[in-house]
Amino acid sequence: MGKLTVRALRAVLLVVLVGTVLVQVLMVWALATDPEDGSLPLTPLRLLTILGLVSAQVAVVCVWRLVAMVRRGTVFSHAAFRYVDGVIGSIVGAALVWFAVTAINAPGQREDPGVTVIMAGIGLAILGVALVVLVLRMLLVQAVARDVEATRMRAELDEVI
Repeated sequence: MGKLTVRALRAVLLVVLVGTVLVQVLMVWALATDPEDGSLPLTPLRLLTILGLVSAQVAVVCVWRLVAMVRRGTVFSHAAFRYVDGVIGSIVGAALVWFAVTAINAPGQREDPGVTVIMAGIGLAILGVALVVLVLRMLLVQAVARDVEATRMRAELDEVI
């Protein structure tokens, strides 16, 4: 991975992290100062927004660490699994938060249940992204196993020579 690519990705990750923290601060401030008017269940939605942003922040930190491992050439190690698992967990957490938002929103959509169906479909799509990352994790498992095997064979060859 080139330096320009790493810098660009880190810049994007930093903007996302700062943005999510700012929105969380605004949500906490709104929880403390802005009363509900009764039209929507604002408190649960604000709390779910905060939780959803936490899942995004976990993913950002894990991707940041994985990029650092790629730059150092250590991504094909068992240490990378914890960060990949963190990304998978954060995506699943985001899907659960989305399903909770869908459930809170559903009673208000009785006249137009298509909105709830679409929102549930988006939640399933988010879970699909977690499954794609899980498949990529399985590829990482195979790559780490091959790297370990290649290192062992290289050591054996060095002994012979």
